[in-house]
Amino acid sequence: MKAVEDYRIVRLPGGACSVHSLAHSETFHPVVGPTAEAETLYVKQLNLPERVRHHAGEFVLWDVGLGAAANPITVLRATRETSTRLRIISFDHTLEPLRFALRNVEHLDYLSGFEDVLDRLLELGTVTFADGEREVHWETRVADFPGFLEGKEASCLPKPHTILFDAFSPAKNPAMWTLPLFTSLFQLLDPATPCALPTYSRSTLLRVTLLLAGFNVGRGQATGEKEETTIAANTLDLIWEPLDSRWLQRARRSTSAEPLTDAQYRQAPLSEEHWERLQAHPQFH
Repeated sequence: MKAVEDYRIVRLPGGACSVHSLAHSETFHPVVGPTAEAETLYVKQLNLPERVRHHAGEFVLWDVGLGAAANPITVLRATRETSTRLRIISFDHTLEPLRFALRNVEHLDYLSGFEDVLDRLLELGTVTFADGEREVHWETRVADFPGFLEGKEASCLPKPHTILFDAFSPAKNPAMWTLPLFTSLFQLLDPATPCALPTYSRSTLLRVTLLLAGFNVGRGQATGEKEETTIAANTLDLIWEPLDSRWLQRARRSTSAEPLTDAQYRQAPLSEEHWERLQAHPQFH
């Protein structure tokens, strides 16, 4: 288990504070900060307040990479005026970043008002509470996410309407960005339930991986220093700017487009097999 000393508070160029993992040499939500990134990448891009407001029944959100909880808390604040019941399932291999964050609330103001909820979440692994006009059920799954997806428990979880995908980068955490992982994730979705998956990366490797896994893929909104991010979904209706044939030709020429098939990071051009599969994707027809 990670110790508190494996993390530290850092001040970002824009003035906000965030958590830095010494073990991975990566900062959560770098540049613009936790709240600003989550608002742009997830809340605004997915129009979550409206989606949740007009949703019938329980709205299910999978939070892949709980970290210090900035993403789900930002969603909670943005959708507070809705009355739809919200279920959040957060995945991570450790809860230590969240424990560290709660010891440093004075630097991480997005946590303000949620301290008791998060304490109970850490203690019990699940918490149900009233938030504005609606009820929220929040639970954690502490496990190796790629392995979890292959187990029976994953298939029994409520199907998501949105997936917040926020793992450490492929170079530092390649196991979370493989073709088998995204294929398993896509196969767990309900085809009749529209579901979007935004993430901060815009790499060709990632976009090819998502397409080959079965997702439709488009250009996502800019955030921080990134001119584009990526959004994937099981329906084109949730994607404003789908990748087109021009992008497909650039992927063909790229020297870093071949998906990762295991937890070893490397860069390579597309194989002939994957190029043929990519061309046959319904999105390009």
